[in-house]
Amino acid sequence: MLEGQRFCFTERRNSSGRSVIMPYLPVILSYGDRSVEVMALLDTGASVNVLPYEIGLQLGAVWEEQVVTIPLSGNLASSEARGLIVSGSVSSFSPVLLAFAWTQLNDVPVILGQMNFFAEFKVCFYRYDLAFEICPREQ
Repeated sequence: MLEGQRFCFTERRNSSGRSVIMPYLPVILSYGDRSVEVMALLDTGASVNVLPYEIGLQLGAVWEEQVVTIPLSGNLASSEARGLIVSGSVSSFSPVLLAFAWTQLNDVPVILGQMNFFAEFKVCFYRYDLAFEICPREQ
């Protein structure tokens, strides 16, 4: 059994200036020879991982070269998205391949959803501690 890593929820201000506490996770995303460290929102209600346009560009991805379209839903439904596979590193765990719906929007966070972040990692939320713990799923 692999040892888990515990993280605290992060306090941020929303668009109306209210303080909100959310489960953000530091992740290093790599594509080709480029890497970017991001704070990604763990979203158990999201079907897919979502990558903002600017982050994809920072990784060196070219929009026109991504041919798989990904339909988004909810408040992102009107945005076009294309599939992008990147390597993701969390803490000291081995990197995993993460499939993202790379959207042309920039005003969204990096979102880690069911397909495929939660397929790669077990996540336990601790409501009273405002913390969460992750560990890789055993293969």
